[in-house]
Order: sequence, then structure tokens, then C-alpha cells
Amino acid sequence: MVISIANQKGGVGKTTTTVNLAASVAVSERKTLIVDMDSQSNATTSFGISYSGLYGHLYHVLIGKKSPREVIRKTEVPYLEILPSHPDLIGAEVELLDIDEREYVLHKALATIKDTYRYMFIDCPPSLGLLTINALVASDFVIIPLQCEYFALEGLALLLRTITIIKKRLNPKLEILGVLLTMFDRRNNLSYRVLDEVKSYFNESVFKTVIPRNVKLSEAPSYGKPVLLYDICSKGAESYLELASEILEKGV
Repeated sequence: MVISIANQKGGVGKTTTTVNLAASVAVSERKTLIVDMDSQSNATTSFGISYSGLYGHLYHVLIGKKSPREVIRKTEVPYLEILPSHPDLIGAEVELLDIDEREYVLHKALATIKDTYRYMFIDCPPSLGLLTINALVASDFVIIPLQCEYFALEGLALLLRTITIIKKRLNPKLEILGVLLTMFDRRNNLSYRVLDEVKSYFNESVFKTVIPRNVKLSEAPSYGKPVLLYDICSKGAESYLELASEILEKGV
């Protein structure tokens, strides 16, 4: 099962969700892979992996220089591995323009290892460019994280239109798994207003689990760990374990 975490807006919790949801699924002893599709490489460094020392990464896979198996790295979390990123990936969109069926490059690469993993989570870049299109074409589902702040729904129509077009023309099996509210502050009335607004817009597509603002979630990447390894008793860790359970209960 391939699941993209996508929203063209930055700062909504895509990488935090990818890293911690994948880790939470992996601790249920399901073989899981993170695909770091963002040239900022934040998912990669969240596991203490320095992209400067990598002998191979996603860029090499996309341009056909290496296979996924050659570059995948283990993490400290049992059952969890990562296909790392690198700033070089920023040039991949230009290079992919000259490749036949350029929207399917990631799909073809992941097809070679799909039987190895029960779940693959793709951390998409904050744009709707060719890399994000590749991620959505390769995916069975997409999770849309939304920050609990003003203008949470701003620009979302473009993402939904993109998903609709990809489903119609390139990947008919693509579905929205759910909308995830992040950075929820229970002390702030605005968070509740955003929650109500999003629920009225998306109805049953909104996950019951809400990710709170949490210091431990913010600190964990600087220690090169998902929050489960950094502080499993934190509210952040609890919320991502709840989200993983909610997804697994859907039978995905």
C-alpha cells in the first residue's frame, strides 16, 4: 500500500506526519518504507541520516542510475526503512521532462520493491510539480495534512483539482484516505473553528485523530529520532499511534 502525504502549502506537518505515522505503523510489526520525495531532505535527517554522506539517494533512482534496493537505508525503528533524499533532487524535475512517461518514473521504481513492504509513505514536496505528480501517480491513497490556523483551506482547491485530474488521466485507483488536522491547540478557540470548518467541508473524510501542538514533536527531529523513540509518553507520540490505529482499522 502506497500513501502520499501531500499539500502544496509548506509548514502544515507533512514531514512530521510522514516520519511519525510511518514509525507508528512499523511498531505494529508491519514492514514499512518512507520515500523522502522532498529535496529539503527533512524526513531523511529526522532519522539522523546526513545526506552529505549518502552514496545513493532518490535522485539516483529517478534518473535511473541506481535501483531502490541499492539506496534504501535502515532506521532505528524495527520494520522501518527509508529511501533517502538529497538536495540534488531539486534538479530531478528538469531532468524528468525528457523522459518518456515521466509521470510514472516513481511508480515503476517502487513496483520493483512493492512486495517487500506492507506500507510505503511518501513525503511530498510543498508544490504541485512533477515530483508530487509522480508521488500521486505511484500512490493508492493520499493523506492531506491541514494546519489549524487561518486560511487552512486556502489553496486546497488546487490540490483537490490536481488529485481529480491524476485520478482521471493517470491513476484511477487514487483515493483520498483522509484529511488530517495538525498543530491543534486546545487552548485556542481558532483551532476549534478551523476543525468545524474543515469537517463541514470534508465531512467523513476528516480523521478522528487530531495532531496537537507538541514540544516533543518539534524537538525530536533535532535528535534524529521519530517522537516514538524520543518520548513515547508525549502527546505527540500518542496522537500518531492513534492515527496509525485509525488507518489500520480502516483495513487499508
